[in-house]
Amino acid sequence: MTSTDDEREAMKLPIHSTLFLASVILLTVCCISRSRAESPHRHFELHAGSAEFWKLLDSKAQLTRIGTGFGFTEGPVWDSAGFLYVSDEEQNKIYRLSTDGEKKEVISLGDPDGNTYDRQHRLIDCASVLRAIIAVSPNGQYKVLADKFEGKRFNSPNDVIVGPDGALYFTDPTLDLVKGEKQEIPFQGVYRLDENGTVRLLTKDLTQPNGLAFSPDGKRFYVDDSEQRNIRVYDVAPDGNLTNGRVFGEEKAGPQDGVPDGIKVDERGNLFVTGPKGIWVWDAQGHHLGTIEMPEQPANLAWGDKDYHTLYITATTSVYRLRTKVRGFVPSLPH
Repeated sequence: MTSTDDEREAMKLPIHSTLFLASVILLTVCCISRSRAESPHRHFELHAGSAEFWKLLDSKAQLTRIGTGFGFTEGPVWDSAGFLYVSDEEQNKIYRLSTDGEKKEVISLGDPDGNTYDRQHRLIDCASVLRAIIAVSPNGQYKVLADKFEGKRFNSPNDVIVGPDGALYFTDPTLDLVKGEKQEIPFQGVYRLDENGTVRLLTKDLTQPNGLAFSPDGKRFYVDDSEQRNIRVYDVAPDGNLTNGRVFGEEKAGPQDGVPDGIKVDERGNLFVTGPKGIWVWDAQGHHLGTIEMPEQPANLAWGDKDYHTLYITATTSVYRLRTKVRGFVPSLPH
């Protein structure tokens, strides 16, 4: 190799190093830009619309994230042993999540959604891909409780609760109907499932029914409509039928701000409804008391801790907890 060749080789090294360094810088900038683009640009804040709001939440309340790294969280259920069941609709699993952030897989299941405990303390799940209401055992097995109405398959059961009579009540929109599968029921209904496996249609006057809840006295039934972006309320007749359906409240906002989804009620009858940018708080008369703005868009929530004064909130990739001044109403518990 000549001296000229030596000089050329010496020149290549800094050029290669410079190109490598430039590539690293470019990649880093791209990653930072992407991270910023994907960040929600949202934060936790309490927005009061009424002085009554501060009777339910402390103005200095802090939001705590207890778990993250999920795909899309849904269906939280608090267990008195000190953990939550949480559905992950993207990872297709139901997890057991402890308050220190440790999570363990309970079952792998296509698109699990809303959950509840029934009066037998069984975990009940809305299994979207199975198009069924199922009971999940602690060892990861499941039993189909219902998957048809009048011989036709459900659309994609979304949320489920226990009623004052011990029966299961659930919504069946087409929001998670498996692509390529046929819609067999020509409407999106709200149903009652009793312990004998009998399914009764309660109403089909909503376009996309989602979250649902009973008032503590069992005389009113709430269900929200994600497409209409409102909450409807019904009177509950002695035979369990729903009557006098009407709009209770509306949660209108921009198309990317979120829609009414999960509903929980406190013992005073106030509603906590996930919706645009957070959780909307309503009194029993339909007055919007204020909003809990969340750093990630919430889908559902559950009351927890020993005194049931804490809201556990499933919000996109994370699970959060927020202490309140009120005790939650949990239908599966003795009252």
